[in-house]
Amino acid sequence: MKKLVASILSLAVVAGLGTAALAEEAAKPAEHHEAATPHYPLKEPKEVDWSFAGPFGTYDKAQLQRGLKVYTEVCAACHSMKLVPFRMLGDLGYSDAQVKAFAANYEVQDGPNASGDMYTRKAVPSDYFPSPFANAEAAAASNNGAAPPDFSLIAKAREVERGFPRFVFDIFTQYQEGGPDYIYSLLTGYEEPPAGFQVPQGAHYNPYFHAAAVFAMPKPLSDGQVTYDDGSPATVDQYAKDVSSFLMWAAEPHLVERKHTGFMVMVFLLIFSVLIYLTKRSVYANKEH
Repeated sequence: MKKLVASILSLAVVAGLGTAALAEEAAKPAEHHEAATPHYPLKEPKEVDWSFAGPFGTYDKAQLQRGLKVYTEVCAACHSMKLVPFRMLGDLGYSDAQVKAFAANYEVQDGPNASGDMYTRKAVPSDYFPSPFANAEAAAASNNGAAPPDFSLIAKAREVERGFPRFVFDIFTQYQEGGPDYIYSLLTGYEEPPAGFQVPQGAHYNPYFHAAAVFAMPKPLSDGQVTYDDGSPATVDQYAKDVSSFLMWAAEPHLVERKHTGFMVMVFLLIFSVLIYLTKRSVYANKEH
């Protein structure tokens, strides 16, 4: 009997040690995997003081016009805005004649004509910003195999999660500038890679990129690249702010109207609540409780 008990205890000890060893061994790959897979972006986007921030923020039309200039002279060579019609540029302060002249700088495909053929013509205000490439395959072939994303909604699509507890405070501060903050940080965030970091050929290191530490787009902006008509600084920082604001407007052109409507709704609800309270007091003032 004593031998049986001893054998059982020996087996239990061996099994326990084996289980512990297996658990330790299984934990090693997980720890290694966790260490080898960093959280992106490596750096959080910088917070910029935007004119359209907050519940009473508005777009700066002069800044939006400068952002349009940066987009057309730099970004439009690779990125389309297929959901933005030229006629919307009237909201930036341009006259109908200016919008028509701006649209005429582009050519769009139309048709078929009476012969059943497609043809190209000069764009009109009702047309949309065309793509610089014939199709997605051509765009990818011209950009190291990665097709540049459309910019119509990029300011709403590229928003980095801020985590707890900041997202709770964002509810009360009405923080909605994550997209422009990310775009600005990305455009100004090109750096030399840290020691020992291998950058693949044709890629570029940027710790603000949301999906990896490197990506295919080379640094698009440089000082003096775009000349502003209003004398604003011709710097990368200014270019990045202006085009980020413009892309925010492109993604949400009715932001200011929405904020005004929301404010009026809140005022209405506040007055309505006061009236309900006063009515309740008046109705039940002479009632026994």
